[in-house]
Amino acid sequence: MLEYESKTDEGYKVYTVKEAAEKMDISEHTLRFWAKSGFFPFIKRNKNNIRLFSDDDLDWIKIVKCLRSVGTENKDIKKYIDLCIVGDSTINERYKIIQTTKAKALKQLKDLNQQIEVLKYKEKFYENLIKNNLEDTWNPMNKIKSENKAV
Repeated sequence: MLEYESKTDEGYKVYTVKEAAEKMDISEHTLRFWAKSGFFPFIKRNKNNIRLFSDDDLDWIKIVKCLRSVGTENKDIKKYIDLCIVGDSTINERYKIIQTTKAKALKQLKDLNQQIEVLKYKEKFYENLIKNNLEDTWNPMNKIKSENKAV
């Protein structure tokens, strides 16, 4: 990742949309959409009205990216952010959101691991076909061709 040394007048390191998007490995379009959705409540703008992201804003991006990656809906992300802004009186509610999201992510991980096992099996199957110059007996098209030859 690139390191940027842009500075605001106050001396804090800031990043443009392009820089922040690169640093956080998301598209500029996505970052702008999230900003318009109110996910980054403390973004500053320079005199040219260009968004400037601080290191604290990058932390907001990190949690939004995490929540989105497991399929959390934008309205639920906004609710989480709004709860953060309210403060410590919402810790229990935010904790429950994180627990629910984690459970969802673990379920997705389990499903992905099962899919990887199927793909590994198919990979070995195809390796065997290639190595031994065999026909793919699982391919329905080969069965149709065989049936047509028999007619």
